[in-house]
Amino acid sequence: MADRIVHTSLIPLVAVLAAAGLGGAGEPATSFAFDFSAGAAKPGYVSVWHDTAYTQELGYGFDLGTAPVAFLGGVTSAKPFFFSVSVPEGNYSVSIKFGDPALACVTTVKAESRRLMLERVETAAGRFATHTFDVNVRNAKLPPPPQNAPGGDQVRLNDREQGALHWDDKLTLEFSNTRPCVDSIQIHKVDNIPTVFLAGDSTVTDQTREPTTSWGQMITRFFKPGVAIANHAESGETLKSFLTGLRLDKILSQIRKGDYLFIQFGHNDMKENWPQTYVEPFTTHKQYLKVFIAEARRRGAIPVLVTPMQRRNFDAQGRIKNTLGEFPASVRQTAKEENVPLIDLAAMSTTLYEALGPEKSWLAFSGGRDATHHSAYGAYELAKCVVECIKADRLDLARYIVDDFRGFDPAHPDPPDAVQVPASPAAAKIK
Repeated sequence: MADRIVHTSLIPLVAVLAAAGLGGAGEPATSFAFDFSAGAAKPGYVSVWHDTAYTQELGYGFDLGTAPVAFLGGVTSAKPFFFSVSVPEGNYSVSIKFGDPALACVTTVKAESRRLMLERVETAAGRFATHTFDVNVRNAKLPPPPQNAPGGDQVRLNDREQGALHWDDKLTLEFSNTRPCVDSIQIHKVDNIPTVFLAGDSTVTDQTREPTTSWGQMITRFFKPGVAIANHAESGETLKSFLTGLRLDKILSQIRKGDYLFIQFGHNDMKENWPQTYVEPFTTHKQYLKVFIAEARRRGAIPVLVTPMQRRNFDAQGRIKNTLGEFPASVRQTAKEENVPLIDLAAMSTTLYEALGPEKSWLAFSGGRDATHHSAYGAYELAKCVVECIKADRLDLARYIVDDFRGFDPAHPDPPDAVQVPASPAAAKIK
């Protein structure tokens, strides 16, 4: 292919990749290289101009109505901007080169629906740095069941999920912070790395809008390349609805030997006013947990149980009141009976909230008024709790924890102003 593709030509991705020998005839491309710097593109890269908008026909471009500003070394913007690439579902290794020949840069990278991948990449003027991480991409399709067999060929998405970035047919990257600078991006599909599947509710899911954030969106920041996090949790879900909505079917269609299934439910399962999905602790609750465990093990995967975190509900002495009934104890009992690793977020969150106290704990919650869902700060601290348990339990997964994780004691949380994750543009207008 030529050294440089003219920006204004907007040649579809399938054509430029075929010309570069990166895609087989009739097969969707799974390897990509994009150059945002001025002048001739690097050999083997597709040159992308700052105003190239994503379209399905083109297959790549700046997305969600954002367009960065060009400079000699790439693109930047005073506001968050998005870049998307049309890809088949799977795990992808993403390598990004950051920097500017003339000025300093600070860049935060999120993927799909606000998953924190790189917290703060700093490059001095004239310096460049390349960072790599792995992202899971999926859609709602399921292998159709055999003729006359029960099931379905689609996950039953709710209204909130329609159009969500974590259910579409593209990989989306979000760049933000004081001066994000992107020189180039390489993306390659990787099929031989372990995947950590997350099953849970709104406290785990990829929340699409600020300010609500989950630990499932923050935990990605704490893992090196070599493992991908596939967050299948969704707001309002219970153990029962996760089955009837074919969400567990979607996970089981992809999970393999050596993968993990993290299971955290309880906030909605305990609601007796939801008769179709209510389960009783120590009886039906345990039996449904054991179904998830057995299905993961049947495929060679490793199940991990997570107790639901407590709500922000203090007594007069500044102690957290248990609003989860016997459900955390039921999870602990099931983990012991089934010899399953346990992450006790109910206990660790209690310690965390009490360490912050009634005066500061509101900073860990969405909008400061929510007693269940979390802010970016709260989600970040809970993600650290989960990572600390992975490390303490000596799961094989611990070898992928990032080097700058020094351990975490929820009795001594990070100061709220020490966790500065730039907000994404999409904000909730209703509670």
